[in-house]
Amino acid sequence: MLRKTPLDQIFVLDIETVPCVGCHDELNDMLRLLWEHKCHALRRDKGWRTSAEEVEPMPSHLEAASLFAQAGIYAEFGRVVCISVGCFNFDKQEETWRFRVKSFADEDEKLMLREFSALLARKPQYLLCAHNGKEFDFPYLGRRLLINGLPLPPQLDIAGKKPWEVAHFDTMELWKFGDRKSYTSLPLLAAMFGIPTPKDDINGGDVARVYYDEKDLPRIVKYCQKDIITTARVLQKFRGDEPFNDDAVVYADEVSAVMRRL
Repeated sequence: MLRKTPLDQIFVLDIETVPCVGCHDELNDMLRLLWEHKCHALRRDKGWRTSAEEVEPMPSHLEAASLFAQAGIYAEFGRVVCISVGCFNFDKQEETWRFRVKSFADEDEKLMLREFSALLARKPQYLLCAHNGKEFDFPYLGRRLLINGLPLPPQLDIAGKKPWEVAHFDTMELWKFGDRKSYTSLPLLAAMFGIPTPKDDINGGDVARVYYDEKDLPRIVKYCQKDIITTARVLQKFRGDEPFNDDAVVYADEVSAVMRRL
């Protein structure tokens, strides 16, 4: 199926997310209570157990306020701050593929999601591709769209569909070949294919700090865009194609504008 899908009908995307507020103390009473319930499961996952007979002091790193640093990965306690999207265009004059990159980034999550959703709605025939997209990016976007009272675009309106009817691509899933035992990061997968990955000054764990403390959204956008470029090149390797070079990347001008050229 991958070889049969035209490259110019695929949106490659990546999202960056942060906790819904800057720190645990800013949560309202209801969300603070619900986050504490969530923390019970997180502590169990980290191996912390207590019994009624012997109650151990809770380590500081397992307190609700400390665990809140992880809140951004849960759509119920996080929010999207950047969506980077890329698509392939064949340059007939140069006889080569171009990769057009556009980011939606705004402090107003609803506005950003509305613009992104409008792009997908205009291109209902396009499939989505992301690294670990089926486990993270696609469901996260769907949930945040609904939380913000926005309709789902065709690509994310998958309720009632069978797994094989959801035709999106996930480069991590493609690499598994049915194996469910491990997680393969995008940098590791790129390294296996000899695809260079730029060494950035931030990683996924830094995004919340850069957003809330440094208030440097453009820096997050740059980081996010590099991920979709790497994902697109990995996708080409799965197809047996030679990945595009840096000169083939075309950046749209304004970060928060709608991608009208696609």
